[in-house]
Amino acid sequence: MEARRGKGVFVAPAPPARPSPHLREGFLQDMVIRAAALGMTADDLSVGVLSLAGIRPAAILGAVEVLLVECSPPELDFFAGQLEAHLPVRVDKVLLAELPAVTRRPKQAGRWWAAVTSFCHLPQVEQLLKGKGVPVIALLAEAHLETLHHLAQFPSGTRVGVASTTVETAHNLEHSIANAGLPNIRLVGVCPAEGAALGRLVRRVDVIVCSTAAAERVRGLAGSAVHVMIDDRALDQRAIEMLAALLVRENGDGSTAAPAPKLLRPRPSIRGRSQGGGTRATVPAK
Repeated sequence: MEARRGKGVFVAPAPPARPSPHLREGFLQDMVIRAAALGMTADDLSVGVLSLAGIRPAAILGAVEVLLVECSPPELDFFAGQLEAHLPVRVDKVLLAELPAVTRRPKQAGRWWAAVTSFCHLPQVEQLLKGKGVPVIALLAEAHLETLHHLAQFPSGTRVGVASTTVETAHNLEHSIANAGLPNIRLVGVCPAEGAALGRLVRRVDVIVCSTAAAERVRGLAGSAVHVMIDDRALDQRAIEMLAALLVRENGDGSTAAPAPKLLRPRPSIRGRSQGGGTRATVPAK
C-alpha cells in the first residue's frame, strides 16, 4: 500500500524498499532512548511493541507452556482464558490437590516455562515446585474499573459484601476492592454463592458484588433491599506484562529446561531466582 497526498491510499505496484540498516538502527536506537527516558526496560519495550501490534508470532504460537494451578475448575478456566487471550502461551491446567502427583512424574516440570497461581496458593505452589527450576508468579484478578467507579458513588458507610462460585474467587475480588481504598464503603465479608452463609451475608449488606454465575441466586435472596452488582473480574494488565517479561528473560538467558523457539532476546538482566529455583513474583494491586 502507498499513500498519495490528496488522493488516498492505493495498492503499490511493488513492495516498498526496506530501509537501509543505518536507518533501521537509528530508528531503533531512538525508540530505545525514548523508552528509557520513560523508565521502560528492554522487556517492557519488546512486550509492549508486540502487544500494540497485536502480533502472536507464528514461530512460537502455542510453543510456550505455562503451568496454571488453582483450587477449582472455574478458577482454572478463568485464568487460562485470560492468559491465552493475551499471550502466545499454552496453559497446562492443574488442580492444586493434584499438583503433588503431577510434579512426581519424570521430567514433567521441565516442560513449564513458569507456574502461575493466585496469591492465596502461592506458598503451597512454591513449596511443591521447589528445586524444579520453575519460576512461580502470583497473579491478581482485579475488579473492573466500572465496578469501583460505581462503588465510589454510594454514600459514606455503605456496607458491601462479595459472593462468587468459590470462596477463593470471592476473596480475590474482595482483596481487589479493598486495595482500591474507597473511603465511602465498608467491606463486610465474603462467601460462596451456595449455602446458608450467602443468606446471612445478604442480610448484613447494602450492596453485594458477585459474578455472573452467582447472580441468579444472589438476586433471589437479596430482593429489592440490596443492590446487586455483577463483576466477573479481569486479570491485572501488569500481571500479564510481568509474565510476558519473565518468559522473555527465561528464553533470552537460556535458563529453562524446556526446548522451544526463541521469543525475543533482550539485553542481559539480573535474574530473580531463589535458592529453591523459583521466582516469587507478586503483582501489586491497582
